[in-house]
Amino acid sequence: MKLVFAGTPEVAVPALDALIASGRHEVAAVVTRPDAPAGRGRRLVASPVAQRAEEAGIEVLKPVKPRDEDFLARLREIAPDCCPVVAYGALLPQVALDIPVHGWVNLHFSLLPAWRGAAPVQHALMAGDEITGASTFQIERGLDSGPLYGTVTEVVRPTDTSGDLLTRLAFAGSGLLAATMDGIEDGTLKAVPQPADGISLAPKITVEDAQIDWSAPALRVDRVVRGCTPAPGAWTLFRGERLKLVQAVPVPDHTDLAPGELSAGKNNVYVGTGSHAVELLWVQPQGKKPMKGADWARGVRIAPDEHVG
Repeated sequence: MKLVFAGTPEVAVPALDALIASGRHEVAAVVTRPDAPAGRGRRLVASPVAQRAEEAGIEVLKPVKPRDEDFLARLREIAPDCCPVVAYGALLPQVALDIPVHGWVNLHFSLLPAWRGAAPVQHALMAGDEITGASTFQIERGLDSGPLYGTVTEVVRPTDTSGDLLTRLAFAGSGLLAATMDGIEDGTLKAVPQPADGISLAPKITVEDAQIDWSAPALRVDRVVRGCTPAPGAWTLFRGERLKLVQAVPVPDHTDLAPGELSAGKNNVYVGTGSHAVELLWVQPQGKKPMKGADWARGVRIAPDEHVG
């Protein structure tokens, strides 16, 4: 089939690579978000998908909005059979959805209908899911509600951050998306409606969502830290400034600290929760680079009975 691939961040690149490497389909163009400011100089930088497409000699389309007439006209000229999508980042209007013969097929990083929305991996970790995965489905007007083509499952590991899990899903999902394109082309794959039961929503995680509630159990603190790493980053307040928590692990036999109470030894720093303590393995003070929790504690000289939060 002739394909137009839509995607923006690094997590979409493995799927683009898989479609390019398949040799079975032609990736005629790529649709991605416009160049965005990055780095200290805030100069405009092309998205990871745009950079990869340019390396491969593929035409890149960067509409400000996917309803722009120039973009729609070019899409009609290309006349794609199907448009595979991975984390494109903009709402597609019906007029665009109607152009390809086989529509737009999205790779979503959850086992739909669970975790429909912008942050499925973060929500799966924060909810304590033991199994997650990726799904391919036909895009329609609803939020990730279109009929399913296929799924692939992935075990959630006890120490996974959302970054770890998303990286694995990006590669597992790339094979699923390529197989979905093959099945659509040869007619062996038909989309089936999503189950009516098991629907859950995964809205974008805000900075406020990532603030640690130290009255919650240690297990919840651990899930929030892992779910919010690397973005937006779990955090708490210490002496009136934000302290980002990069890695914190529950310590079940340490139960003598009140919620938010700090305890620092020579090589460890602990915080009390609503159950038992967590050890701060890595933290990032405001305006500084990540550092070991024990090094941070020595530097700030934690006082007796001092708290975070």
